[in-house]
Amino acid sequence: MATMTQTASLEQLEARCKTIRRHIIEMISAAKSGHPGGSLSAVEILVSLYMGGHLHHDPSNPTWAHRDRFLLSKGHACPVLYSVLAECGYVPVDQLNTFRRLGSIYQGHPDRRFMPILDGSTGSLGQGLSLAIGMGLAARLDQSPSRAYVVLGDGEIQEGQIWEAAMFGGFHKVDNVVAIVDYNKIQLDGFVKDILDLKPLADKWRSFGWHVIDVDGHSLTALASAWDEAKATKGKPSVVIAQTIKGKGVSFMENNPKWHGTAPNADESALALKELA
Repeated sequence: MATMTQTASLEQLEARCKTIRRHIIEMISAAKSGHPGGSLSAVEILVSLYMGGHLHHDPSNPTWAHRDRFLLSKGHACPVLYSVLAECGYVPVDQLNTFRRLGSIYQGHPDRRFMPILDGSTGSLGQGLSLAIGMGLAARLDQSPSRAYVVLGDGEIQEGQIWEAAMFGGFHKVDNVVAIVDYNKIQLDGFVKDILDLKPLADKWRSFGWHVIDVDGHSLTALASAWDEAKATKGKPSVVIAQTIKGKGVSFMENNPKWHGTAPNADESALALKELA
């Protein structure tokens, strides 16, 4: 089975996380719009999957039938996905700062019309888990080793369709699907606990028939173990509850609801890049 590369070292992956965070700040600053907080919180999740040897994919053959599928259901955090895809060689790094411009492949949400290598167009919140389960079922029917990974926002999982999909996936034992909740505890208008609290989150997923893995979403070691545990789990889908920090890596953005969808100005961008140097 072809995969992207050999597994990178922990030090290499940590360096790549810093590079990805710099791309995110630069892209959103250049566009003067975007969502830095939830992009920064998901960096380790995507780096671990795409660059840590856990997601089976091949940039030289992006339509490889037996690749693992990946969906960023919280599509407004697409700067992290675009940056990782660029660093993997799927799309050009030197065009990342065309983010959100007319005609750019780097649109404000992942869109297959502009970037056909994507496994789905996402960003209409609540739909990604349904797509992933459909991909998992298709792989089962095709007797393919492909797995489907989908990153969900914690605010997003307040949507009813998420729980319809969760019920379906648990009932049909779609064990080649892994949902990842980017549990940074902040959504558009404030803290999740003040808007529509999710607790007890792990128990909710278990009640729908899912295997729950609760991890530090910024620990590359913990995430690697989570992907291995999910692959070893048979007879039920897995959900990784990734405990993350909104705006991770930039001190003045961390745990601050302001940075859900606000672009940094020139001075703020310079300060953020200095911290990420």
